[in-house]
Amino acid sequence: MSHLDDPGLEDLPREGVGVEVAKRRKALNWTQRKLAEEAVVSLSLVKKVEIGQAPPSPAFIAAVSRALGTGAAELMSLPRRPEGRTGYHSHSGIGPLRRELAGYKQDAGDVSQLDALPILAARVSHVSNLRHATTFDQLGSQLPGLLYALRLKWQRSEGAELERTFGLLAEAYYAASQYAYKLGYVDLSSLAVDRYEWAAAQSGDQLAVLVGDYQRAGELIATADWDAALTLLETSRGNIEGQLGGADPAILAVWGNLHLKSGLAAARAGNQVLADEHLTEARETAQRIGADRDDYRLCFGPTNVGIWSVGLAVELCNGAEAVRRSVNFRIPDGTPRERAGHYYIDLARGFLYNGDRKKSLAALDRARKISPEQTRHHPMVHETVRTLLGQQVRSVDTVAGFAAWAGVRH
Repeated sequence: MSHLDDPGLEDLPREGVGVEVAKRRKALNWTQRKLAEEAVVSLSLVKKVEIGQAPPSPAFIAAVSRALGTGAAELMSLPRRPEGRTGYHSHSGIGPLRRELAGYKQDAGDVSQLDALPILAARVSHVSNLRHATTFDQLGSQLPGLLYALRLKWQRSEGAELERTFGLLAEAYYAASQYAYKLGYVDLSSLAVDRYEWAAAQSGDQLAVLVGDYQRAGELIATADWDAALTLLETSRGNIEGQLGGADPAILAVWGNLHLKSGLAAARAGNQVLADEHLTEARETAQRIGADRDDYRLCFGPTNVGIWSVGLAVELCNGAEAVRRSVNFRIPDGTPRERAGHYYIDLARGFLYNGDRKKSLAALDRARKISPEQTRHHPMVHETVRTLLGQQVRSVDTVAGFAAWAGVRH
């Protein structure tokens, strides 16, 4: 029997997606072939992921978790226990946020804390900027109180002021969902998406509602329901297709981002042709706008399309194409750290798929310098590092040092 064939649990790495896949597969008394058939993934990939010789992609994790009847978060062992002072500070907002999301319709009561709309708008803008900067400790400390203040406001507003308050509340919920998601609290993030949709529906803002579709599609993609995501996004775009001739940059930004999300759904489904078609639509839209914008906190423009271009190639496990697309791409100063850091996390995976371990680690180190907390918590960083540790022949200490910094256990 080859060392790839159905190893015993004692032969597996101590932690990681591969270990969890093997444990749950064996609990069901499934062979590796049975899992590959049920998840519609390669048998060779199942074998390599289980022993840590290949990094699991998000598409693999979603498909396998669906087949095993569990959640992707469980396979990735999320959320992880916070470590160190920074980690505990970053996670400290989760409990208060959970309470605020649960009590989102309850009477806020304390009218003495009622803020004027301009003050609330400034506070919402600030937390959105904190989200883009990936400063999770500050974001976690400010979000629950802001959501409470907005709850107090909408319960005592009417007319245009009420709609504006709901628009601000939707934006705050978007920041909340990303905060929870990036720290690994996937179900809490999903609840925040529900809250976003509820608030956006009462904002009187059609584009805000469509941004909710963008987020909902992400939820569907995470559960391997790629066709449903594609259908939702197509329907969503249909609501504004007739308005594209007006050249409103906000409409174009939402339109372009909906295409990017469709590209992700197609890539996760393994449909390169469709993924490239949506990427082309998004790129043409970005060129039409001609600048990077942040309508509805989507960061849409030529830069983000370039970031997604590399990311979509990685999602298709095409390392050579990801590296090729990165060659002449430069991230300009002023790009949100959230997006710039994510680019280098994806690029690290692309280099790894392409067999360049040294550049993969260098890209991870670049991501660490740009957005340390996002990098430390990102599950794909952990899986990339585990694979590097398993494959590395030289400079083991360098990889091990990064692993220790990120809290990666192998």
